[in-house]
Amino acid sequence: MSTPVIRFDKVSKSFARTRVLRDVGFDVEPGQAFGLAGVNGAGKTTLIKCMLDFCAVDHGNIELFGVSHREPRSRARLAFLPERFLPPYYLTGRDFLSFMLALQGQAYRADEVGAMLDALDLESDALARPVRAYSKGMTQKLGLAACFLSGRDLFVLDEPMSGLDPKARACVKGLLAGVLQRGATLFFTSHALSDVEEVCDRMVILHQGVPYYAGAPRALCHHYGEESMERAFLRCIEAPLNG
Repeated sequence: MSTPVIRFDKVSKSFARTRVLRDVGFDVEPGQAFGLAGVNGAGKTTLIKCMLDFCAVDHGNIELFGVSHREPRSRARLAFLPERFLPPYYLTGRDFLSFMLALQGQAYRADEVGAMLDALDLESDALARPVRAYSKGMTQKLGLAACFLSGRDLFVLDEPMSGLDPKARACVKGLLAGVLQRGATLFFTSHALSDVEEVCDRMVILHQGVPYYAGAPRALCHHYGEESMERAFLRCIEAPLNG
């Protein structure tokens, strides 16, 4: 049996007197496209921050590739795009990608970078401009380019479609399909349930810091007898836990 790429075991986290995560436990298997869904404030970003050791958990354990998340080596095989991606404003796009690739021990190859920009529908001349001149969508594409160019085994993407137009969203989904085809694992959050349904083979609905549902996206609709993911999602979070 393979080791899960990500394992959450009874993870709890509070800020002051507010309990944000409550005994969260689930696994993400190798090569899986995994979606984490929930309303604002459900604890999705906090769970990612705990996973990446940006904040300490109060109780429970997290493992990445079988290694405790507290050990830096556990994160050596992943690429991360935060929900609010803000690259240093004074860098050009080329500078940013060069630095990111250097941090990963990779060379900047203009042909590979150009092909990635084409795949993301980002004009190559944007590389010469400072990122402070980028639109929200252009900035998001730059962050996604850095992630995909890394060639890592795990992609942790927090709201990766944020700020993207329909064409760019289609481009990103095409790149995600390629990443999965080569055997990498995807862990991403999204408010767009249609994206989760299209991209993911497994999902968890996190509500009030608790997993309310774990399974295939379409099985959620079947479970609640609804045609749409949105209506099934509402039924899920309004139902009593374990009901």
